[in-house]
Amino acid sequence: MVDKKYCMSSYMAFRYIEDDNKDFYEGFKHGNIKPIPDDQRILVRSAEDIDFEIKKQMERFKDKRKGIMLSGGMDSAIVASYLTGSDAYTFRFLGGDFQKEELTRAEYYAKYYGLNLHYVDITWDTVENHLEAVMKAKCAPVHSIEPQILQAALQAKSDGVEMMFVGESSDLVFGGMDGLLAKDWTFDEFMERYIFTKPEAVLAEPVSVQYLFERYRQGEGIDFLKFMDDIFSIESSSSYFNAFGVAGMPYYDPYARLKMGGLNLERIRHGEPKYLIRELMAKKYPDIPIPDKVPMPRPVDEYFRTWKGPTRVEFRKDIEMSGFTGNQRWQMYCLEKFLDINEK
Repeated sequence: MVDKKYCMSSYMAFRYIEDDNKDFYEGFKHGNIKPIPDDQRILVRSAEDIDFEIKKQMERFKDKRKGIMLSGGMDSAIVASYLTGSDAYTFRFLGGDFQKEELTRAEYYAKYYGLNLHYVDITWDTVENHLEAVMKAKCAPVHSIEPQILQAALQAKSDGVEMMFVGESSDLVFGGMDGLLAKDWTFDEFMERYIFTKPEAVLAEPVSVQYLFERYRQGEGIDFLKFMDDIFSIESSSSYFNAFGVAGMPYYDPYARLKMGGLNLERIRHGEPKYLIRELMAKKYPDIPIPDKVPMPRPVDEYFRTWKGPTRVEFRKDIEMSGFTGNQRWQMYCLEKFLDINEK
């Protein structure tokens, strides 16, 4: 059914349209990726288990020309260690001046394991050129990483890569979402913490999204681990699924096939997020310090530094833009562009 007001609120709150039965427009059907079921995932309890299982998965692709989206973080660096001789694609923004340390680490990883490193240069023009394609394919506004993933996928495809690898699921599987795992939340605290942009703060006619949190309520608390497994996994993986789909490029995430046995929340809460991944990283790259976790780079703060905000009637007229992050401004911009494109 068409429910534009709900879809706008869901996108602002969760960065995707959670209800499969509701869409922005007639004949414009969105679809959410389905995570790999638990009974099809491989249980791992140690860094050695992870190493063994990823290596075994890689055997399936030994006859294909392979590529990897290589950042400066641990997750893709570990996957790169199984791909000697393959092609690596690293984002470079603003002529290389944005997050230089991230770029330097990616260059180190590629050299360490003998990968052919390619830069994927991203400017605001790149984003604008690919935005409509990923939105139309998703039938919804998108995450800010999707246009740049599409650019990387198209570049790899033109180079003859047959299978791209990513390390996207590691944070969720191995306890990398340490901010969300920091405590046992009350229901209201978690809802306040998780929502990306409050619909009521930016939309003229917001729709409550509390229904989704209510599914996981436990008295005054909430089963936040299951919420993240169910909800965040869809939101994060859908961006890759959509962008690679538009490019017609197959991709594979070896972490998505794994399941961690016995996640130790106390270790995470005392400064050891992704402790098994950190242990494996130290074995793969013994000569360098383990890097801090950083999200996929994208200079949204710079892109939207002087943006005045949305002007369509669906948005509030009194939005104070200084109170929103670059990522939140992206959501407003992207939703407005999506509505403009589809209501020409």
